[in-house]
Amino acid sequence: MSSGSAAVRILSVSNFYDTHGGGLERVAGHLAREFALLGHHSAWAASDADGLPASPARLVALRCANPTERLTGLPMPLPGTRSITSLARAVREADVVVIHDALYVTSILAMLLAKARRKSVVLVQHISSIQFASRLLRGVMRLANALVTRPMIAAADDLVFISQTVRTDLLGPEPRRPSALLFNGVDQAVFNARERCPAAQTRLRWGLPAEARVAIFVGRFVEKKGLRILRELAAQRPDIHFALVGKGPIDPAEWRLGNVHVLGQQPQDVVADLYRCASLLILPSVGEGYPLVIQEAMACGLPVVCGKPADQADPDARCWLRGIPVDLADPPASAARCSAAIDTLTLSESDRASMARYAAERYDWRKMAEGILTLSHAPNSARA
Repeated sequence: MSSGSAAVRILSVSNFYDTHGGGLERVAGHLAREFALLGHHSAWAASDADGLPASPARLVALRCANPTERLTGLPMPLPGTRSITSLARAVREADVVVIHDALYVTSILAMLLAKARRKSVVLVQHISSIQFASRLLRGVMRLANALVTRPMIAAADDLVFISQTVRTDLLGPEPRRPSALLFNGVDQAVFNARERCPAAQTRLRWGLPAEARVAIFVGRFVEKKGLRILRELAAQRPDIHFALVGKGPIDPAEWRLGNVHVLGQQPQDVVADLYRCASLLILPSVGEGYPLVIQEAMACGLPVVCGKPADQADPDARCWLRGIPVDLADPPASAARCSAAIDTLTLSESDRASMARYAAERYDWRKMAEGILTLSHAPNSARA
């Protein structure tokens, strides 16, 4: 869709706003912004638990409880009656409803409300299954995918996957259902290989050693992101310093490890500077599609060690990513695999420059937004 086409009323629905700090929420925020910049009437409904973001989209703030995140690491906002009414009103006013991931209660409600109103629905699926350490939680996840994710996929007018591996996992290697593979974008004005602040100065600012290797982690401090593995890895490798950026129910400061630096949640320009001063991105997580932080690190020319199968989300980028099998139930073995991968991670300056150029050319928010708006079941006014 071009910016000169007739304006469409687009409602984006995600679990939280991007103030929550997760990758899915950031993707929803970028797309809601792009829809508005393309000249459409963009609204964004999400839980307001972490405050409201700055956005050109009209915010439909949902008051929700979130009892499961501290217990399981999986956020599950549960809206109250007034919030359900607000969501119903927003769906009624929309032409197209863009739902981010199937399993959230707000996603299910948005689908039901949209179907009742015969609205066009685009489901953007970010993840498939999550291999929790708990056997019970793994079973619950499999059941939820069978009872919720697959029916949501069947109900959507159009499907978007942000990862080839997620699409294959949910639709099979030869899917009968048509879908679009649209990679998340990267803010190239922020995440790029051009050094804005000298690496030594960034390290000094955050108390990081000038000479030692620094592995940076960016994400929610929850089990599925591999925090217990990071703790074990930091204990195994005192020669490497770990800069942890984010927030969540797990507090790495309680580990009391001298080579672990907890930097909290930081603005994107600060994160980009940290990427440019670090030695590698470490993300020993499970249940990921294609984590946005991997793409942003790539754009900064930073080598990546991550959990499988996220390293295969973009088949053309596999040569630059080192994927390792992650077992949340066995942190020592998973940490040992991470340690070995770090020691064998060798990207030349030429390789890093090629990776950064690839990310700059391939990952684009505007292209992703336009791809969603040109799907076949969008209203005529929303087609290119």
